[in-house]
Amino acid sequence: MFTKPQRCEKFIQFGEGGFLRGFVDWIIQLTNENSDFDAGVVVVQPIENGMCHMLEAQNCVYTHVMRGIKDGVPTVDKKIIDVISRTVEPYKNFDAYLELAKNPDFRFVVSNTTESGIAFSENDTPDNAPNVTFPAKVTLLLKKRFDLGLGGFIFLPCELIDKNGETLKKYILKYADLWGLGEDFKVWVEKENIFCNTLVDRIVTGYPKGEDMELGYEDNMVNTSEIFHLWVIEGPDSITKEFPFDKAGLNIIVTDNLERYRTRKVRILNGAHTSMIPYAMLLGVETVGDCMEHAVLSKFVKECVYDEIIPTLDLSNEELVDYADNVFERFCNPYIKHLCASISLNSVSKFKVRVLPSILEYIKRKNEMPDRLLTSFAKLIEFYKTDMPNDDKAVMEFMKNASVEEILANVSLWDEDLSFLADAVKERMGR
Repeated sequence: MFTKPQRCEKFIQFGEGGFLRGFVDWIIQLTNENSDFDAGVVVVQPIENGMCHMLEAQNCVYTHVMRGIKDGVPTVDKKIIDVISRTVEPYKNFDAYLELAKNPDFRFVVSNTTESGIAFSENDTPDNAPNVTFPAKVTLLLKKRFDLGLGGFIFLPCELIDKNGETLKKYILKYADLWGLGEDFKVWVEKENIFCNTLVDRIVTGYPKGEDMELGYEDNMVNTSEIFHLWVIEGPDSITKEFPFDKAGLNIIVTDNLERYRTRKVRILNGAHTSMIPYAMLLGVETVGDCMEHAVLSKFVKECVYDEIIPTLDLSNEELVDYADNVFERFCNPYIKHLCASISLNSVSKFKVRVLPSILEYIKRKNEMPDRLLTSFAKLIEFYKTDMPNDDKAVMEFMKNASVEEILANVSLWDEDLSFLADAVKERMGR
């Protein structure tokens, strides 16, 4: 029988899904084991129907299994996570949720309420709680804490939106205005709370349905992920004094400029996917792992990244190459079946954000055309001439029927006229 330690509750966590349990809670577990942090987590279920009852059924203890390639070797690492002390379900008992404001030990708020979770609605009122947005729920919790004369929180949101911390704060202040909570409360929100923008990077594959994890015990909340993890936190260095994750040797970066790390991820990780996938679809290759075993595609995408994308970025070459090496090791993960068809969804808009900036920056810096990235542009157009794309109907119809010149000149697709690339792209079509 596993005996769970009694820890000091320092975290309020909005979300009980696989990502937070396989990322933040795993990080807290390792920090506890490697320092005197000894932090506990109270999980708040942000939606009406969730999995908190399943966590409670096994005393909020579960196993996290990381699987992937580590230093070229297939690796499986299992760890029991015991940091969650209890759960709260606002839709069953909103008063129990507001009671969290009374505990002075709470210092951190983490969340993953999906990209649509950080939202604002003028229809939200304090009276219709808990049927309000996540930022509205937080506003009510903060008002209770303010009224009690207690200190604020450090917010570490993990939602995949740009400037997630700033956006959350903006909406809390909008609710303060909408509900007439007063200037003193707004000043307290600004001065007594720290809202960090963050960038998270880990593929969490969740419950391994149909697989035997060979645990030797029953665990209905077992969770799986890749081995790689990265958390970039835009905030003061002093965060590590209160949350000593630096003692656990984790890949967590505290910085005053998150944007360059976001750019690195979008251009290298996402850019590698988007520059490769149309080509892979045309060749009938099914998964990212298959791409890495395909002689032509593997060579192609690595040349895209190392020869033409990395030279356009501003972090150190050593740091960029190390990140790219990790990306390709992740692409080779035999435990994750990442379908090319899934990644190919909305490829035109993805190409504009993830690959086109590298093409334009390469031309600007080198005063020459990037051969591989322009080949990926040609393959994108060829892909849209088939019946395989999954995109907006108007985009697919235009791409299928328009000439290369018309496609590149379409400012609504690319935000600028790319006609100057027409000859280079046409030259690379059909290769």
